[in-house]
Amino acid sequence: MYSLLYMIDLLIELYIWVLIASAVLSWLVAFNVINTRNRFVYVVGDTLHKLTEPALRPIRRILPNFGGIDLSPLALILLLVFFRKLLHEYAVPALLS
Repeated sequence: MYSLLYMIDLLIELYIWVLIASAVLSWLVAFNVINTRNRFVYVVGDTLHKLTEPALRPIRRILPNFGGIDLSPLALILLLVFFRKLLHEYAVPALLS
């Protein structure tokens, strides 16, 4: 059972890094540092968008509009970190007892 909790924790951490990569890539595209006409950049951006958009869309509906700033990745990362802390606080000690 401990290995299952470790796998869940690892997947949450990996998804947090995917969210960070998606946010950084969107900034680079917005400031014309990289160009989406490059096939590799387009494929990476599209993949990151498909991985993150289903989780970010409900948060975007709840959060107010802050102009050009999208805070939904930050909100989702905070929720995921909170869930990881709960997992470590309640599930791991229950397994050890």
